Amino acid sequence: MAREETLAPTQQGKIRRAATAEHLENGPARTQTHPVSVNNLLRVAISVATLAFLGLVGWSLRDKSVREGDLAPQFSVKTDQGREATPTNFGGKVLVLNFWATWCPPCIAETPSLNQFERKFRDKGVVVLGVSVDKNPKKYRRFLEHFHLTFDTYRDPDATISADYGTFQYPETFVIKDGRIMRKYISEQNWTSDDIGQYIQSLL
Repeated sequence: MAREETLAPTQQGKIRRAATAEHLENGPARTQTHPVSVNNLLRVAISVATLAFLGLVGWSLRDKSVREGDLAPQFSVKTDQGREATPTNFGGKVLVLNFWATWCPPCIAETPSLNQFERKFRDKGVVVLGVSVDKNPKKYRRFLEHFHLTFDTYRDPDATISADYGTFQYPETFVIKDGRIMRKYISEQNWTSDDIGQYIQSLL
């Protein structure tokens, strides 16, 4: 009958000492990290932050301009001529709201024809209100005196009103009736043209 072989006490001691030495040399078992998982988490976090930033930029740059048919954004001013004016109460039937500046060449170019337009339609219920975004009051006053503007004017140095209308390039003009935007004119216009005259006449 086969007999189990047993190790001599001397041999058993040698084996224990060898295992202990190996344990001390290699140290305790270490938990393995997963760098791939950490990198994935970082990539996800960066992607989320990027999307949030792009969303914020897109929101700030969204188109805020009003369009034909929209209600006119509210404002209330007292013009240089003493007229109280709002989009619905301005002392006439049709309000021609013109945003301009003294440093804007197209604004300067259209001023003479806008003067003529105002003289032609003032007795028919048309009110022209020129809102300047000039910050310098002296330059603004000199401009008014030099061009002898016949229409109502108002200086809005913070450009609050024009910003509410989504206007950041000048000139830009809105034709308003019953508190609603009827037509929007971008850039310089010939206000003595037949097309504009006929259109305004159709609103009266």
